[in-house]
Amino acid sequence: MAELIGSVWWLLVSLGLLVTFHEFGHYWVARRCGVKVLRFSVGFGKPLFMRRGKDGTEYVVAAIPLGGYVKMLDERALIEDMPAAGSTGEPGDATSTAASLTEADRAGAFNRQSVWKRIAIVIAGPLANLLLCVLLLWAMFVIGRPDYAPVLGQATGIAADAGLHRGDTITAVGDRQTPTWSEVQMALIPSALDRIDVQLQVLDVNGNTGTRRLPLSRLPADFDERRAVDAIGLVPRHHSLPAVVGQVAPDTAAWGVLAEGDRISAIDGHSVQEWSDLGPLVQGLGERGGPGMVEVIRDDERLALELQPTRVTPEGADSYWAIGISPARPEQPAMDAELRYGPIVAVPAALRETAHQAGQLFSMIGRAFSGRVEVRNTVAGPITIARAANAYAGQGAAWFLSLLAMLSLSLGILNLLPIPLLDGGHLLYYLIELVKGSPVSERTMAYGQYIGLMLIAALMGLAFYNDIVNNLLH
Repeated sequence: MAELIGSVWWLLVSLGLLVTFHEFGHYWVARRCGVKVLRFSVGFGKPLFMRRGKDGTEYVVAAIPLGGYVKMLDERALIEDMPAAGSTGEPGDATSTAASLTEADRAGAFNRQSVWKRIAIVIAGPLANLLLCVLLLWAMFVIGRPDYAPVLGQATGIAADAGLHRGDTITAVGDRQTPTWSEVQMALIPSALDRIDVQLQVLDVNGNTGTRRLPLSRLPADFDERRAVDAIGLVPRHHSLPAVVGQVAPDTAAWGVLAEGDRISAIDGHSVQEWSDLGPLVQGLGERGGPGMVEVIRDDERLALELQPTRVTPEGADSYWAIGISPARPEQPAMDAELRYGPIVAVPAALRETAHQAGQLFSMIGRAFSGRVEVRNTVAGPITIARAANAYAGQGAAWFLSLLAMLSLSLGILNLLPIPLLDGGHLLYYLIELVKGSPVSERTMAYGQYIGLMLIAALMGLAFYNDIVNNLLH
């Protein structure tokens, strides 16, 4: 219940902030262009609070805090100016208002403005989200985002074939520096989706630097795109399990020999550093035949215990050697790295990161349209966003700011898609007007509105479907 309440709360905070900033961009530029703004609403539905400014604009906080809108004067209607994705406006009664308009009022109507002013007003919303993304990333860098060091705990499969080993620190993926493990993940995922081989800069345990070529072209066609790093065979150090016994199964080789809490340090003379080392060593001991020595640390005392693995044959699976223990589940390790810059250095860093994320978002949209990635992994609905917002907020202010920055950028870019009802659709109309020398006909715009409604309804349906599949059925 606490997670549900937290998810709903942080969803409302996130959407409220991002959509309000988007609409403020439209509002601010409209005012600078001389357009009369009738209402600026945070949320939609029944007004809970309303104040009329000296300029005649109504400033409203409405009952449903899932969006916002700006309503501007228009001789054809009191229009809601281009709602951000997920927001809803309330068209006014144009008939009664149009008759009472003065010439001064008409001069401030949206439809009376030049096409360049209308373009500026429309594009101001997405640009406001872009600016907000930069500001949020700057704040994140200044505060410092805690994370884990990009150190490998284990390398298997493709990663092992590339020459990566336990203890290697990945300092760069391609030309992107990776000071934290999250940066490694974000840098690898695009290349994994495109199955493009990538160069890694690595610092090994002896302090030697080198380059490893990671053959991502060898990834199978059906790998889980949401777990790309796992498919590559990279296991970070903070995911490694210590070789500590959590439970000993009755009537097994370890029963009466090992005890809960024992830390296994060696098997048959071979050092054990983590739980993943045990499997191959136990198989080797079993194949050798006869008992072997298992060294453990118990209550700060080092013990050498004799143990003989037994052959186990699970139903429907191949047989293997086992000793009958399961690992202890440790607490989440403390973060040992931080992504942080000073206030001055954070400015270009925020600009670079915004440009990088924008490029990745456009690339992801291209992959979705070309069918190179599963659609369920490209369009997130409110459940996914709410859970992510709650999880990021739980990790601290810097993590939450990074999520808000990503959502703000996504909101701005998606609103530029040439779909009627979105900012991009209005821009398309105005670009056509520039080419043909006259506005698009109202009939054409009406058809466009129907098409836009269908496309947005389909997009929303896909988002909800993905939410159900990814969150409720898994």
